Amino acid sequence: GDDGETSVLSSSAKVTEPAEVTDGSSDSREASNDAQSSGNEKSSSSVTPKSAKSSSSSGEPKSSSSSDMAETASSSSDGSIYDASANILTDLRDGRNYKTTTIAPVGTNYSEVWMAENLNYRTENSFCYKDKFENCDKYGRLYLWSAAVGKTLEECGYGHKCDLGTDFVRGVCPKGWHLPSKSEWENLIVAVDDSITEYTSDNKAGRMLKSTTDWTFDGNGDDSYSFSALPAGERDISTYFYNGYYGEESKYARFWSSTVRNDNWAYQMSLFYYRSDNAILNDNSKDMGFSVRCVKDSE
Repeated sequence: GDDGETSVLSSSAKVTEPAEVTDGSSDSREASNDAQSSGNEKSSSSVTPKSAKSSSSSGEPKSSSSSDMAETASSSSDGSIYDASANILTDLRDGRNYKTTTIAPVGTNYSEVWMAENLNYRTENSFCYKDKFENCDKYGRLYLWSAAVGKTLEECGYGHKCDLGTDFVRGVCPKGWHLPSKSEWENLIVAVDDSITEYTSDNKAGRMLKSTTDWTFDGNGDDSYSFSALPAGERDISTYFYNGYYGEESKYARFWSSTVRNDNWAYQMSLFYYRSDNAILNDNSKDMGFSVRCVKDSE
């Protein structure tokens, strides 16, 4: 069986011009053309909220290895292509396509473009659930917090002080996109739940953000904004407790933020099967492997 380290690349989108190209190298235009001319087009469903609102590697963590770095170095470009009409983001680092969704609830000033699938870009200290590559294809990868913010364990892992500044943190996201901060998760939750004006754990955003399938015990959501959060589970690599444990598939979805609490903990957004209406922001150990969703940089 596969060890979960092998990346299986999806076909690139045939992008209808004009598409927004975020250059990452001198030859990104050529890479963009190559990405556009190969593979089958992948489409995203339009965002039609059901509510009143609407909107238009397996193993222990390791230091960088030659094989990890070689795969990254062989990428044709560090750029990305965003096709707003097709709701497709193409990550030119590996040619993988992602559905996107523009969340802009009527009656709010909120309008942001989010990935509608979990990131599946292979990097050190990221894992396929239970070390099976088919789970990466379905759920994306599970990233330690250091990997999510684009740093090594020595720079930002558990027990290490990590100052990322106050600007957007691109982290592991494609160029032109970034890892959402705690406040950006809060803003999303408030925007999709018209019953609140500031973040509270007593919200109904969870039901609106969750997918309509795969959640156990009637925990499925309405997917009102095509965010389509799947219960990807988690990994705990802490040697104090689980030392590599995978669990909670079909029960939990947890997404990292770029906001650190202290040397050991960082903030994340959680969705649950048993609190099916709620989207909860709290902190967790940097030694946990969680999903990553990227949000498009502001113009």
